[in-house]
Amino acid sequence: MALAPVPKLVLGSVAFAIFWMLAVFPAVPFLPIGRTAGSLLGAMLMVIFQVISPDQAYEAIDLPILGLLFGTMVVSVYLERADMFKYIGKLLSWKSRGAKDLLCRICVVSAVSSALFTNDTSCVVLTEFILKIAKQHNLPPHPLLLALATSANIGSSATPIGNPQNLVIAVQGRISFGKFLVGVLPAMLVGVVVNALILMVMYWRVLSIRKDEEDPGADYAAEEEVNSHKFSPATMSHFNSLNSQEWNAHIESFSIQNSPQAQTLRNRSATTDGEIDRVLSNTLDSRRNSNASKEETNGMTSLTKEETNGISPSKPVATVDKPTEGHVLVTSEPKKGISERWKYIVWKSCVYIITLGMMAAMLLGLNMSWTAISAALALVVLDFKDARPSLEKVSYSLLIFFCGMFITVDGFNKTGIPGALWDVMEPYSRVDRASGVAILALVILILSNVASNVPTVLLLGGPVAASAAAMSQQDEKKAWLILAWASTVAGNLSLLGSAANLIVCEQARRAPNIAYTLTFWSHLKFGLPSTLIITAIGLTLIR
Repeated sequence: MALAPVPKLVLGSVAFAIFWMLAVFPAVPFLPIGRTAGSLLGAMLMVIFQVISPDQAYEAIDLPILGLLFGTMVVSVYLERADMFKYIGKLLSWKSRGAKDLLCRICVVSAVSSALFTNDTSCVVLTEFILKIAKQHNLPPHPLLLALATSANIGSSATPIGNPQNLVIAVQGRISFGKFLVGVLPAMLVGVVVNALILMVMYWRVLSIRKDEEDPGADYAAEEEVNSHKFSPATMSHFNSLNSQEWNAHIESFSIQNSPQAQTLRNRSATTDGEIDRVLSNTLDSRRNSNASKEETNGMTSLTKEETNGISPSKPVATVDKPTEGHVLVTSEPKKGISERWKYIVWKSCVYIITLGMMAAMLLGLNMSWTAISAALALVVLDFKDARPSLEKVSYSLLIFFCGMFITVDGFNKTGIPGALWDVMEPYSRVDRASGVAILALVILILSNVASNVPTVLLLGGPVAASAAAMSQQDEKKAWLILAWASTVAGNLSLLGSAANLIVCEQARRAPNIAYTLTFWSHLKFGLPSTLIITAIGLTLIR
């Protein structure tokens, strides 16, 4: 491919270099604007420098990819509200048989959940939970966190919705969900097993250390952690998904039992009928609606003045407190609570059914972008309430980042530099022979760790597919799948190789009371051999 004129080539390279620097190192001291703003800056510079026109910039934005990404994020938000990730967390602690068993479970659970809900989401929701389990059982968190991050990356390679680069490959390569799954699934399954075995070998002695002290309440504590731990994929908040009816009921009963009025009622040795009515009315009016308040007051007036005046000063007020609490917490709340609970169960079931329907539609070959958006809208309508709180959890900054990245990469391609470099490598990177596949995978691995995996896919996807298409249509599909596998597993090489690794590192570092720092070199020590071995094995299984 011919290079562009020198001014266009230089200015386009400068714009791409600024984008790359801010995307890989978002905390640049002299320009700390972050990844999203950095991608928009790179896109704007491409237009200002006249590397591409404004119309070409708009055309570079791939709307099907953005639609698919938006739809899957909305579905993930509603699955989180339906306690899907709580159940996934339960699988890790249910009847655990030690550190090695836990490590294998983490590898399997993170891989499967990443294939269905994206690797970033799985890492967000499972990191802190794994740290809690490690603390309860006195286990070293380092191998467990490595198992989570690396298995999440490997597992995400199996489906088009597993990670962003797969979205690009499935849409640009016109590969259906089913063909993508069948082509990469064998490599993914073997890769997860091999990854777990490498972890076992490298950390066998560490994982064999028994607990220093036996905690008789460990199992109970683990169960409590699972039940109380709530997740939010987009905002990383652990309390947004609480069932509002159950939470309000809990707060309400707690407030009634611990309010100053209730304490006064318990401590008084004698009281009159009017005082009882006034105290109960003040308490209930602030916590309940007018009908509930009226029922409570009418219920308490059954105590006659003679009975009240007959209370001895030495007697505790339990005789008054018990029927009050019994009436408040037993007669009115359970009926309402049972009704709300059944509504919640039916709603959760519908969320799971719609999600399975989305998966089935994708497997049948329907348009993935519109299928994901349709499932998201169905969940919004089914919820039958203001969707703003759920839609606010969508990572719109990621969508904007993709828009800027599409424009920037398209501008860089128009400079002719990527095409010229590929012309040099193309004769040695043909997918119809083993040596060519190995060289292509090595190029993808290096570029994915230098320029990140999504830009690498955008830069190499078209040239690699065109070269393979010249041989056969089957080779073209194989080239796309090799690109998906190598670019995804390449994220395991270093801590900076993928966003999932950085999420695990940051979540672990900021976890309250159980913080742990996963260093660059400790990750590289495992990531380098694991990435090379798993990539090589997987390439032989790509179909």
